[in-house]
Amino acid sequence: MDIQTTTLKYTGGGATLESYLAWNASVQGKRPGVILLGEWWGMNDYLKRRARQVAELGYVGLAADMYGGGRVAADSTEAGQLMNGLFADMAGTGERLKAHLAQLRAQPAVDAARIGAMGYCLGGALSLHSARLGLDLKGVVSFHGALGRTHQAKPGDIKAEILVCHGADDVLVPEADQDDFRQDMQALGAKYEFIAYPGAKHGFTNPEATAKGEKYGLPLAYNESVDQQSWQAMKQFWARVFA
Repeated sequence: MDIQTTTLKYTGGGATLESYLAWNASVQGKRPGVILLGEWWGMNDYLKRRARQVAELGYVGLAADMYGGGRVAADSTEAGQLMNGLFADMAGTGERLKAHLAQLRAQPAVDAARIGAMGYCLGGALSLHSARLGLDLKGVVSFHGALGRTHQAKPGDIKAEILVCHGADDVLVPEADQDDFRQDMQALGAKYEFIAYPGAKHGFTNPEATAKGEKYGLPLAYNESVDQQSWQAMKQFWARVFA
């Protein structure tokens, strides 16, 4: 396996974005592409590692820079400020998501008809937002992502199939939000699957989550078993929607 990486620089939503592209150079021909949207920390090593893992599955992975300049937050206070900046300008945030899609679609190794998006925490919410915006995606996957909507889609708008991998003990995503999400998806006629993993808290996919939770007083925890289970669910999802 020959995993190659490079940095792509382009503009979107008023920012210069510096995203991280990963692909397996030993694979011949065009293949699906996956946009990876990170936690509120920004363009950190965790997100880049996930992009390389997606490339190992035979896809092209784009770890997408949402803040601009490849920024990584120094602490939870800065992360919150950066995240709030995205939500304060959802029109600009939508333009950045569209820019990521256009960049990935333009890559020579990518089959432009088979692109998906996946994300973690903030990135999970942004993946679902991409679906609600009606972006031309085969599927989206959210891992411990927020479920509230910032855009009201209409029936028929959502083109992507949806997989939500949720921690049943995630106190940052209340039961009411889960119920609202299910009702919204059903009303929109979206094809979705919602998996709730018992015992899993917010951040269950990230090995650094427990330490960061303790450092910043946040209810985060890594769960190795659920990390593996949700990754397997994601692999089966991509194999099906990209077929």
